[in-house]
Amino acid sequence: MENSQELCSTEGDGDGRKAVPSTSYTAASCGAAYRLFGRQDSVHNCLGGGRAADILLWKRGRVSFVTIIVATVAWLVFERSGLSFLSICADVLLILVVLLFLRANYADFRNKQLQTLPELVVSEEMVHNVAASFRVKINNVLLMAHDITLGKDFRLFFKVVVCLWLLSVIGSFFSFFTLAYIGSILSITLPALYSKYEETVDRCCGRIHRQFSKHYKIVDDGVFNRLPRNVPKDKDS
Repeated sequence: MENSQELCSTEGDGDGRKAVPSTSYTAASCGAAYRLFGRQDSVHNCLGGGRAADILLWKRGRVSFVTIIVATVAWLVFERSGLSFLSICADVLLILVVLLFLRANYADFRNKQLQTLPELVVSEEMVHNVAASFRVKINNVLLMAHDITLGKDFRLFFKVVVCLWLLSVIGSFFSFFTLAYIGSILSITLPALYSKYEETVDRCCGRIHRQFSKHYKIVDDGVFNRLPRNVPKDKDS
């Protein structure tokens, strides 16, 4: 990095008069490196940097493997058993309550003291932060819906229509539990693969992004910019 800055400062006829253009050119060329989702930090930090990130990146291999096994078993139970979601949840809770009841009576019969259940402590500040974040997201969604219904933003309307149509097509081939299972497997495998082959994936995605941006600009200039953005207001009679 220091060598590139020195080259930028000395590029030109040697008297430093062209230092600014060469610096901007170097910055542009260095900033041209594409990163997936425009991230500025490591993959581990982007995923939160905690235990969940360790599991998703397979730094805790046993826990990650157990997560895949649990997700697979849950998918088989929900999808292949033929039972409804409510019935399975009620059966699981019933078995859990019976086991806890028998455990407590067995410990009382053997004059053993049961371990106290851990308490879930949630601070008031955390509740306020979650509520504030949720409120902001809900307001943004409602604002987007308001703009779509009034026809103020055709681009947003087009994107929402395409996304909903894709979800409808995908939903016609897979059930909700199958989609949830596929999402769980992808969420625990793709981050690890991306972290391993980060440079190659970023390079390929950068090429795809440039080609897509080029074609989108053509469509945007030829179609979207010619469409009205706002609903024409009625003139006062």
